[in-house]
Amino acid sequence: MEKITHLEALMFSAVLENCVDQLAILGYIIPVPYEGKTELSHVCATAEKDEMEEITQEELDIKNSELMSAKQESGETVTSTALKNTTHKQQQGKTEDQKSTHHPSKSSKKHITRAAQKLRKIQADRQYASDVITLTIKKMEESGTFTSLMDANEREKAKKSKFYDILIREEKGKKEIKALQKQLQDVKKQTEKDLQNRDKVIDHLKDKLQEKTAKLNTESYYMKKNTDLQVQLTQKKCSSAEDALEKEIQNLKSKTDEEIQLHTETEKFLMQQYQKVQEKLEYWMEKYKKDTDAKDEELDDLRALKADNLETMQRFAKECLAFQATIIIDRSDKEAKRKQREQEALELKSAVKLQAWWKGTMVRRFLGPYQELEKYLKEQSSEQKEPGKAKSGAKK
Repeated sequence: MEKITHLEALMFSAVLENCVDQLAILGYIIPVPYEGKTELSHVCATAEKDEMEEITQEELDIKNSELMSAKQESGETVTSTALKNTTHKQQQGKTEDQKSTHHPSKSSKKHITRAAQKLRKIQADRQYASDVITLTIKKMEESGTFTSLMDANEREKAKKSKFYDILIREEKGKKEIKALQKQLQDVKKQTEKDLQNRDKVIDHLKDKLQEKTAKLNTESYYMKKNTDLQVQLTQKKCSSAEDALEKEIQNLKSKTDEEIQLHTETEKFLMQQYQKVQEKLEYWMEKYKKDTDAKDEELDDLRALKADNLETMQRFAKECLAFQATIIIDRSDKEAKRKQREQEALELKSAVKLQAWWKGTMVRRFLGPYQELEKYLKEQSSEQKEPGKAKSGAKK
């Protein structure tokens, strides 16, 4: 930034000093409320200003956070919290109305405090402006620049932009609150409708319950009658069954008496038969002993005969073995002679065959005494050829 000349700095400082004097005159003209101090210093003004800004900022942040959390919650929680808030607000409104009716003097006190706050704010702004101007005058006299004024201007612009952002957020929060209030009203209407429907359903169910109770009463009355009739029928059946059983018992008693008599008679008869059978058994036992003795004697005789027969059989067996040995020897001799005869006949037959073969070969080959036979056959063949030639010449 370019520095201004000393003359320009003096001119600007004169103008700014005039502004500072005017601000001081305004400070003396504006009435200051009594708070235990006669004057407001620069430090107190700036501290109060910063505190007010911080309080407003914190309140707006709290409202925004509450609204965002209310948006993020589910439908049921939103409706429940909205209902609670509305009831709480209604109660607060009632209490405030009561307080306003009982204490009308408090509203006048609030108006007085608001006016005092506005005056304090004006005094703080005036003091801040005078401080900034005096600082710029010093800077201009020392360095020939007015950067402090520009810095103060930038700071004020930043504060205003923050304040405008806070206002925009507050408006958005108000809109969201209105939307939530509408939603709360809709939820209230829906809940009222649901309650009405539930009342209708309850009435309908009560009617049904009365009908069912009437039906149950009639059914219970009918069931009682039915059970009484069934009990009577079963009693009649039981009485008839008891009579039938008594008759059967009497019949069985008579039958048992008859069976006892029959048993005694059969027992007597069986005892008599037992005695007879016992006598027969003794007779047969004696007879068995006699017969066994006789049979034992017969067995002894048979055993003696068997021993004699065994001796004769052994003798005959020895003789048979001797005869069998002689027969075997005779048969073996006969078999050897037969084989010898067969061998001799076979040799004779083979010798005859060999002689016939040799004789045939000698005849076919004209060997030995059969050489003359060859000559004789040749002569006969030549004779047969000559008359054949003569016959062929005569024909020609």
